[in-house]
Amino acid sequence: MKVKVAILGCSGRMGRNLIQAAIEHQSVELVGGSVRASSSFDNVDLGELAGVGHYGIKTTSDLSQLEAADVLIDFTSIDSTFEHLKWCQQHNKALVIGTTGFDDEQVAKIQHFANEIPIVLAPNTSVGVNLLFKLLEVTAKAIGDYTDIEIFEAHHRFKKDAPSGTAMKMGQVIADTLGRDLSKVAVYGREGISDERTSETIGFATVRAGDIIGEHTAFFADLGERIELTHRATSRMTFALGAMRAAFWLKEAPKGFYDMQDVLGLKE
Repeated sequence: MKVKVAILGCSGRMGRNLIQAAIEHQSVELVGGSVRASSSFDNVDLGELAGVGHYGIKTTSDLSQLEAADVLIDFTSIDSTFEHLKWCQQHNKALVIGTTGFDDEQVAKIQHFANEIPIVLAPNTSVGVNLLFKLLEVTAKAIGDYTDIEIFEAHHRFKKDAPSGTAMKMGQVIADTLGRDLSKVAVYGREGISDERTSETIGFATVRAGDIIGEHTAFFADLGERIELTHRATSRMTFALGAMRAAFWLKEAPKGFYDMQDVLGLKE
């Protein structure tokens, strides 16, 4: 049985990939997509917007036109996501959130919504990245106590939050595994002369340039050797396909707060 999906904020780069993935996915039926009321892409055919040909359903700025959906997918902005959460709560709709940049307080607010509707919050919906999270846990358990840990990430020039949500999730997975408080051990920049690196530090380095879709590497470095765990995305379609997988899984899920580890069964 197919899951009926609507894409929120579907006129952007990621939104168009989500439209294409939904149209082409065998387990998904695309029933709508939203844009801002002021958007020049309002009332445009979804398939034509995504460059895959006529589809027969047009974009809308009226969320009430999306009530046929079982699950909505949101890769928009923090403010827009909270507006969408309110609407989904009012209409008892499940929501996949790929928006990034939430702070701890905002995540807690999303968890509050999850008391009434099923929500997947995923800073990265790529299957490969979520396998990386699991590998980071295994590696941190084995050698994290005596290696220096650094996280590198690179994205396109248009990305606003830094470090990326994926990089922060990587750091959180490692910190949780090692019993560290990430807010106390994270270092986000180095400049000039400083004290030597402390053993519990988890460092972050960020690059914003060109059209880089997404690169993430975790370094576990000792004297004489190091392990590097890397994921590189070469197409946004990998995130879109992961979001479809999350939507299909979420259709049958009870109300609650989930992530891609739940979707992929990596917590079992």
